[in-house]
Amino acid sequence: MTDALTRAGTATAAPSKRRRRAPGWLAVAPLLVVTAIAFGIPALAMLNGAFTVKGQATGATSYSISNLTGSLQGAYLTALLGSVKLSALSAAISAVLGLFLAQAVVTSRSRALREAVLTASGVLANFGGVPLAFAFVATLGNSGVLTQRLALKDTGWNLYSFSGLTLVYLYFLIPLMVLTITPALEGLRTQWREAAQNNGATHAQYWRHVALPVLGPSLLGGFVLLFGSAFAAYATAAAMVGSSVPLVTLQIADALSGNVLVGQENVALALSLDMVLVAGLVMAVYLPLQRRSVRWLA
Repeated sequence: MTDALTRAGTATAAPSKRRRRAPGWLAVAPLLVVTAIAFGIPALAMLNGAFTVKGQATGATSYSISNLTGSLQGAYLTALLGSVKLSALSAAISAVLGLFLAQAVVTSRSRALREAVLTASGVLANFGGVPLAFAFVATLGNSGVLTQRLALKDTGWNLYSFSGLTLVYLYFLIPLMVLTITPALEGLRTQWREAAQNNGATHAQYWRHVALPVLGPSLLGGFVLLFGSAFAAYATAAAMVGSSVPLVTLQIADALSGNVLVGQENVALALSLDMVLVAGLVMAVYLPLQRRSVRWLA
């Protein structure tokens, strides 16, 4: 009789425990609600505006793809390609220089140096906008300190150009690459280097046949991350070069301020959708590479 009551009590307690654990997913409900409000509503508004066209004569609105086709023509297409070119070039240079700097930090025996570089990288990676533009203008602008002392004007140097803007972007992209690639470099096992040396491999051969293939996904993932950061940057370019360098973010700002032809008020939303599509392609490349890198270095 006692055994029967015990089994009955256990059977009754089990569903009770299951009922208490079932609502556990509700813990993420606030995050989902905030995400839906902060990202979902603006995304829907952007999609609606990108496909909405207002008639010039009647003022009636209708859905069309004319905004999207217009965003891929003329000055808008030039600006989009300019942003892609600037982002790709600055990301490629930053990926290479950041790799060398991160490798020097990882192999350094000074713990204080490593912590100092990583801390500075964390600060500089988030330093941008108008303060960064002002710092470069005061240093390398037409009347900048270094421009005057080194007579850079005589060499044809111009900060307010494509190459000058690329240099400015390196200031925050290289530290970002250091933060991104350092964990992957630390994941390289010393046994791999020792095995390569025991088999007669040189330092260059070790990097070519062992280290770089393992770091490949992390390097490509870091490049994609840098590309996305440079592609979305706006304030630094707007404060430093204005409209002298065609960029899609600057075109969006002009369109939002009303500096467009009549009937093209929603072209800015179409340009924003173009940027979202490019960013989506970037993330589609980045996420698989990141997962593969983690699997190799685990």
